[in-house]
Amino acid sequence: MPKDIPQQETAEFKVAPVKPAIAPEDLDKIDIRVGFIEQVEDVPRSDKLVRLLVDFGGFKRTILVGLKQEREDPTEIRGRQALFVVNLAPRKMMGELSEGMMFDIGYADHITPVLGIPERPVPNGTRAG
Repeated sequence: MPKDIPQQETAEFKVAPVKPAIAPEDLDKIDIRVGFIEQVEDVPRSDKLVRLLVDFGGFKRTILVGLKQEREDPTEIRGRQALFVVNLAPRKMMGELSEGMMFDIGYADHITPVLGIPERPVPNGTRAG
């Protein structure tokens, strides 16, 4: 196990059961792409949400994410590449439209989330899978 994982998170972590099997074509329906986080802005009146402007090469999207309670400084992700789902139906949150979902690692397991990122820079809009 890596040495730099906070001890309180490893002590409390329990591996979740594997979800039921899906067909490969089900996975093909999800459009996951690398995007460059250009802007991180506060969503007024929300204690969780920030607004990201993400560049996917041929298009840009506004994506709302709940980072305020997960990070001391949500703007620290500005200028980074990360993985996003780009083919979710747009969704209104706090009166604003979110046009995708950022992939993070840990939220579902109740540990401090981290970004799903490529190991080295790739062109914005590169598809996962």
